[in-house]
Amino acid sequence: MSSFSIADFERTALATLLDYSKIPCLSPMYDAQWVQNGEIERATQLLAQWAMTRKIAELDVTIHRLDGRTPVIVVTIGTTAPGEGTVVLYGHLDKQPPLGDWSEGLAPFSPVRRGDQVFARGVADDGYAIFAALSAIEAMEAQGLAHSRCIVLIEASEESGSPDLEAHLDALHEHLGQVELMICLDSGALTYDRLWVTTSLRGVLNVEVKIEVLERALHSGVASGVVPSSFRILRQLLDRIDDPVTGELKISEFYAPIPQDHVDAALDTAEEFGDIVAADLPTIDGLTLMGSSAQDRILRRTWFPTLSIVGMGGIPEPAIAGNVLRTSTTAVLSLRLAPTVDARRAQAVLEETLTTDVPYGARVTLSSWNVGDGWVTPKLAPWLRSALDQASNDAFGRDAGFTGEGGSIPFLSALARRFPGVQFLATGVLGPNSNAHGIDEMLDLTMAVGVTNSVISVLGSFVSAKQSAP
Repeated sequence: MSSFSIADFERTALATLLDYSKIPCLSPMYDAQWVQNGEIERATQLLAQWAMTRKIAELDVTIHRLDGRTPVIVVTIGTTAPGEGTVVLYGHLDKQPPLGDWSEGLAPFSPVRRGDQVFARGVADDGYAIFAALSAIEAMEAQGLAHSRCIVLIEASEESGSPDLEAHLDALHEHLGQVELMICLDSGALTYDRLWVTTSLRGVLNVEVKIEVLERALHSGVASGVVPSSFRILRQLLDRIDDPVTGELKISEFYAPIPQDHVDAALDTAEEFGDIVAADLPTIDGLTLMGSSAQDRILRRTWFPTLSIVGMGGIPEPAIAGNVLRTSTTAVLSLRLAPTVDARRAQAVLEETLTTDVPYGARVTLSSWNVGDGWVTPKLAPWLRSALDQASNDAFGRDAGFTGEGGSIPFLSALARRFPGVQFLATGVLGPNSNAHGIDEMLDLTMAVGVTNSVISVLGSFVSAKQSAP
């Protein structure tokens, strides 16, 4: 039975979420002056102050700080159930940049509500998380439901690959205590009709590649045909990574075997929903997609390595382009790796690939690395597998769904190494048209409330499982 409603969310959380959505708290990768600009601090203070107002009995809210690193909000809630053990609930408050021009009537830092959808940067990825986590615990206490000791961690560097989180976890090691369940609220959903449980995440490997050929730009009539084009050299280097016709990566170290249960789950999802991956893509008319079937496209999004060029530099806008041979070309490469690939090993292979026997002896500089391992959920304990279906039925009226995600959450792989044997629940609200990282980011309030109610159910089942354990 659902115990938290949209009306409850509107009454207790929505106003603060909308205030948060107005803050351009870009992740440090996108705002090198984040300390001076103070937007991450503004968002941190806003969310911490909201957390302090929750009607929760044993509540402690602190902002954990380390020199030179982004802050982490640490909300500690005492147990109302017998026994030890901590549940950690995770989210983040830093944001992606706007990306581009949003649709008419929408803007990244001016929230707009249309029915039960809220549009603004960061509302779904991942501003809602602290509201869902604390609202769930507050609702449990209001109903007299027991819960274990809980710690809500809200970090501020996730969109940069969580470079600051490990240091915070080291410092908070004793405070975290005996962690037995991790709930990550930063993942996706294939539909809005059930609780979706993430079974895997791809790794990430981003790098800025600069190709230099000249000390100063020259008239193309003087230099072309003699000085090699930096863009052409970049093309040749990229061809070492992926096939320019098929898009298949050529580097075997970026691949990993796909477990049979993940293959089977992709087939089950395809049989129930059809070509669900293709249906969610705003492609132009007539575009041919990669992949031979609905199942294949699910696996391509979740287990296949891919290369995307997400940024370019050194190239003028068309309106000001002249007949000039440019000094350099820069490209930002974004690689997704199979979930079980060692990202640091992949980094070494990529570096060797891009810097060995460079055509024409051009200068290649690699910088701004963002390296994060993928993740595969540990085998679910029987109590948790049952609890997830119960939670989804309580909140949505149907069993939970299980699927991999194509994105990356380095936090999960870091915690899996730090807490071996801990049970994980990775879930979230990033469903169809949520547009995380893109224009018109959207939070579906019904889904946010459903996830909140699912957290209530899972926390209750965790207590029951501990009490029934021998």
